[in-house]
Amino acid sequence: MSKITGPFVAVVTPFDAEERMDEAALRAQVARQAAVGNGVFCAGTNGEFYALSFEEKQRAAALCVEAANGRVPVLAHIGEISTHQTIALGRAIAGLGVAAVSAITPSFIACSSDELIGYYRRVADALTVPLYLYNIPARTGNTLTPEAAAILADHPNIVGIKDSAGSQESLDGFLAIARARADFDVMVGPDSLILHGLRHGAAGCVSGLGNVAPVTLNRIWTAWRDGDAADAAQAYFGQLRKDLYALGFPPSMVKRALFHAMPAVGHSRGPVLIGADTDRAIAAIAARFAEATDGALNGSPE
Repeated sequence: MSKITGPFVAVVTPFDAEERMDEAALRAQVARQAAVGNGVFCAGTNGEFYALSFEEKQRAAALCVEAANGRVPVLAHIGEISTHQTIALGRAIAGLGVAAVSAITPSFIACSSDELIGYYRRVADALTVPLYLYNIPARTGNTLTPEAAAILADHPNIVGIKDSAGSQESLDGFLAIARARADFDVMVGPDSLILHGLRHGAAGCVSGLGNVAPVTLNRIWTAWRDGDAADAAQAYFGQLRKDLYALGFPPSMVKRALFHAMPAVGHSRGPVLIGADTDRAIAAIAARFAEATDGALNGSPE
């Protein structure tokens, strides 16, 4: 496979007033990201995978591939609680044209390291599409360690990891593996650590905040790639993260901020509720940070 690099956005899944997937709005969000050169990660955490049916996840992947139309690569999330269901979803999505898939560690079940290794080996064995590990212990309750990832890196169909543990220590552990071998890549999850990750060997990132500020996200990548200073763009992104995530559950905050700029994305599926005071604060943040695809609306760094 061709090496996957660069910035990806974990695109929101738009819903209409009846909480049905809004296909036209999803296509528009994919086109918006492709217009500035950001790849698309569909049905991930910011895409509310936890609230989507099996069939909706398949449909989201198909729509994203169609809307991207080869302009940028599409990655799809396939992680379910059981190995059986993860494999089933992976097989259903593998033939849709995605560049690779990723799977979070199983949730609800407390897994040993051996169980996690066995889970990922079985999934990777069953699929023809390349697989990324996905570490997000705050949401799943299971931590994929660098030691386990180093073992899994030997599997020919496991190509890297998306680390969303949130700490530099965690990210650095996986980056050390990537620097030691050419066949295992790290995609940075925390928006606050994108530039750090790139400087220490990451192949790219998967960003939630890129839904709100796609131009700034792409600027972090292109400035770093071209040898220019990316610190101002990273600092701007970090301030957006600090302000927005202080208000509540990050995926819901991201989607609501985007809603204030682009109402077609709709609301997060229930049981998410956003109070009036919080919503006013989100709207103020959106007014300061939200960006169009033809340039920054509100003064992102040059």
